[in-house]
Amino acid sequence: MALAELSKLKTEKLIMKQNLVVCLAAVLGVFLMDGNSRAQDKISMGLSSVSALHSAMWVAEQKGLFRKHGIDAEIIVTGQGGTAGIGALLANDIQMASSAGDVLVNAALRGGDTLMVAGVVNKGLQRLIAKPDIKTPADLKGKRIGVTRIGAVSHSVLLMMLQRWKMTVNDIQVMQVGSSPAMLASLDKGGIEAAVVTIPSMFVAEDRGYRVLLDMADTDIYYLHTMIASTGKYIKNNRDKVSRFLKGYLEGIAYVKQNRKESIDVVKKKLRIGAEQEHNLERSIDLLSTKYYEQMPYPSMRGVETVLGFVERDNPKAKGADPKRFVDNSLLREIEASGFVKTLYQR
Repeated sequence: MALAELSKLKTEKLIMKQNLVVCLAAVLGVFLMDGNSRAQDKISMGLSSVSALHSAMWVAEQKGLFRKHGIDAEIIVTGQGGTAGIGALLANDIQMASSAGDVLVNAALRGGDTLMVAGVVNKGLQRLIAKPDIKTPADLKGKRIGVTRIGAVSHSVLLMMLQRWKMTVNDIQVMQVGSSPAMLASLDKGGIEAAVVTIPSMFVAEDRGYRVLLDMADTDIYYLHTMIASTGKYIKNNRDKVSRFLKGYLEGIAYVKQNRKESIDVVKKKLRIGAEQEHNLERSIDLLSTKYYEQMPYPSMRGVETVLGFVERDNPKAKGADPKRFVDNSLLREIEASGFVKTLYQR
């Protein structure tokens, strides 16, 4: 073989080896690359409130659980019980939003392209607390009961409680007081005798000696307290993205259930909780992780039916509406069928 040909052959072999090394490195990189180093798809998520209620979402963001699935999640607070968030969602300013179920149902009935894809809390996160001398529901007759405002979640929950006790609003006096802390202040001053409060005020009330007449967590009353939603169009065009976002959220739920101290630390920083409030934050997260957060947080169809029953009083379109039109459970079903969630609880 001529020297020139031999040299050419060696050069070709060297190039082949170099190319092989490059290819192997690329393949190995794909297998070893974690979610934090992948190209991230951005999703903006609007939260209905700054609250421990959203602990799983905060944790998923801060612990990189969204990024693990290739999602750059921008978690922003829209407030107003989700009303502002749903407005932003329908305007395409954000891609996902948390909101009270009745807000989502009303938006859909008005023609909005909203669909619930997961639940944060499928039951009311409230307790009816009363002065110590009120020992039974019958003792509430004629008494002043505080809610935030007429038509708000606390008011709807009160109506459900009364229905459970075979009572009506005519048996009591409904008082619009404002926030849960404002209701506590009114209780202390004698302005009301009972109130529907949520976390963390329910714990403060118990510490002050008020009696718990009913805890929604202990009932079979399903009410869509807070849901996660998107638009049908966005889900259709970005199905994989939404699925990966939900996987991050599901990991956030599992993390809160399995890592109490670390979760409390994350939420404490997010909510800027001082040492004097830390105990009630711990109680809030314990309650959420044990009684409210579900491994598979499907939106409750019974909850949709309950919401429709309330909404139809003001919106005749709700009467006879199919609960399924407000929910897309297919994403969570696919995730569950893949065995993904089981792996989160087998560690």
